[in-house]
Amino acid sequence: MGYAKERGKLEKLLRIVGLNTYDEKSLAALVDTHEKYSHTVRILKNKEPEIFSALYTNELQEVKDSRKALKEADTDEARQTNFIAYKETLLRALENAIKATNETL
Repeated sequence: MGYAKERGKLEKLLRIVGLNTYDEKSLAALVDTHEKYSHTVRILKNKEPEIFSALYTNELQEVKDSRKALKEADTDEARQTNFIAYKETLLRALENAIKATNETL
């Protein structure tokens, strides 16, 4: 079973690579990407639970945890550090999901 549609959605989300500075616009872009990633991974998990449930459970939880750390940061320096960590975690999760869709061809 091919997953080109979902892979295409995930690949479009990689546009967050260039976000390096914490501000409201960048944060909104990351949150939007997180929501779209979560939705797409949920679709994949429902189609093929044995392949995508680990992504849904583990990767998505890591992304949620990094977002929570960003929300709880109390200094600008901590927010910037956690923003980068959130972005990197989200990018890693996106890349793993794309890789998994490629491997299921």
